[in-house]
Amino acid sequence: MKMTFAKRILAVAAAGMLVAGSAMAQEKATSLEGLLDLVKTAKISETKEHKQREADFRRQKANQASLLAKAKQTKKNEEARSVRLEKTYEAQELAVTAKRKQLQERLGSLKELFGHLTSVAGDLRTNVGTSIVSAQIPGRTEFMDSLIEKMNSATQLPTIEEIERLWYELQRETIEGSKIVKFAGTVIKPNGDRAEQDIVRIGNFNLVSDGNYLTYNTESQQVEELTRQPAAAHVAAAAALQASDSGFTRFGADPTGPSGGSFLSALINSPSIEERWHQGGLVGYIISAVGAFAILLALLRFAVLAGITSKVNAQLKSDKANANNPLGRVLKITEDNPGIDTETLELKLEEATLKERPAIESGLNLLKIIAAVAPLLGLLGTVTGMIITFQAITIFGAGDPKAMAGGISGALVTTVLGLIVAIPTVLMHTLVNGRAKRVLHILDEQTAGIIAENNESK
Repeated sequence: MKMTFAKRILAVAAAGMLVAGSAMAQEKATSLEGLLDLVKTAKISETKEHKQREADFRRQKANQASLLAKAKQTKKNEEARSVRLEKTYEAQELAVTAKRKQLQERLGSLKELFGHLTSVAGDLRTNVGTSIVSAQIPGRTEFMDSLIEKMNSATQLPTIEEIERLWYELQRETIEGSKIVKFAGTVIKPNGDRAEQDIVRIGNFNLVSDGNYLTYNTESQQVEELTRQPAAAHVAAAAALQASDSGFTRFGADPTGPSGGSFLSALINSPSIEERWHQGGLVGYIISAVGAFAILLALLRFAVLAGITSKVNAQLKSDKANANNPLGRVLKITEDNPGIDTETLELKLEEATLKERPAIESGLNLLKIIAAVAPLLGLLGTVTGMIITFQAITIFGAGDPKAMAGGISGALVTTVLGLIVAIPTVLMHTLVNGRAKRVLHILDEQTAGIIAENNESK
């Protein structure tokens, strides 16, 4: 029993020691009485700490009550101030309405005048913003913005000087649009470099410098050199205009310049002949190769037949057979076989003529085939190009008519190439075939004459 009671006291003491401070926890009890003293001391210390906390809480509660009272008073004051401000706002709003009414009554016809001026200034601002005259005379749109803001304001009015300047700017834009002026400016090159050079402005249509056409970027308000230039004739005319100082100079001006230069853009963006040729793709390259082969073959056969014709004509004037030409080789048969009967001679001459025919007509059938196949190859390229175009339309849609027209245009290039090859090939075949027929006709004519003479002699 004593041991059990002692264990309980030790447990209570241990609990008391856990609650006590660090200094009390470090102390050790040597007996039960010492342990009780330690527990009592810890309880007293804890009670003091609780009382201290309670006193602090009461002080804070009193302080918070004071702050709450102040907040309520501030809220009351602000509500009263809000009521006063609302009354003041209502009174001022009535005064502003009365003043506006008075302003509208006093403006009278000026209101209509300002409406017209605002409309004119707005249109002029749009025209000036896109005009290439602004490349030479910048900063005019800022004045238009300020004037429009004043005329739309209820507290400001434009001055007589500003209205007169609006009329002046309108007249200046009209007059400057009819001048050809040279001025110094900064030009942005296609590679991004800046160059200070003389710029020639042709009215409100085009800008040129150093023989190149320029464009005025309305967003950045900078003059930029076109990445692609028009034909060499137009570029040369631009250089001649910049170099001239009097008289008349021929120059290609874009009539759509004031509206953005769409004609010049379309002109310089049009594919060149080489670019058109590349649009034909693989089929176009094949047609071009076939056409080049046909031209070489026709020229070769024409040169060969020209030489044969020359030698045959020389043989017609000679009394002795020469083996360097078809007619001479045919006539040599008669010389080598004197006294032969007519039927045998006819057969030998016919055989000799047949031997000469393939060499004379060589390449003619191939030219005829090329003339027939070239348009078919062109049609093949067109059909495959149209298939690709319609597949692209199926995937991306037909929202861009320019892209669709460009695909169809590229598909038709092979048809053009096929016709370009076929037409001259037909003409060359006709010429070469005429030369060959002429030589064969001479051979037939001469053999018929030889047979007739041999028959009469017997």
